[in-house]
Amino acid sequence: QLQLVESGGGLVQPGGSLRLSCAASGFTMAHFAIGWFRQAPGKEREGVSCISTSGDTTTYADSVKGRFSISRDDAQNMVYLQMNNLKPEDAAVYYCAGAWTYYGLDPRQYDYWGQGTQVTVSS
Repeated sequence: QLQLVESGGGLVQPGGSLRLSCAASGFTMAHFAIGWFRQAPGKEREGVSCISTSGDTTTYADSVKGRFSISRDDAQNMVYLQMNNLKPEDAAVYYCAGAWTYYGLDPRQYDYWGQGTQVTVSS
């Protein structure tokens, strides 16, 4: 059974950091582009970052450029999202997702989704 599981969310003060992890089971993550998305209450799900199958190409939403960094470790079947200088507007449920034939930040194009991990940014 294909499964993605996120972890690493929590409560952090503004300016703080978190590292989210996305673990895959039941499939080889290396065959998929992986994206991170987030959804705040009352808002649509938005793309945050994605990484190509090779790991050579990454994309970031303008709102997180320079603060977030995505990476993958295919040997461990893991993808990470390092989030620095967090802001209150970064608070959301964060999801990782896998795309078989697509690369980009459109959530409609992704095939497999995790259940999400909550990130709260508050003092």
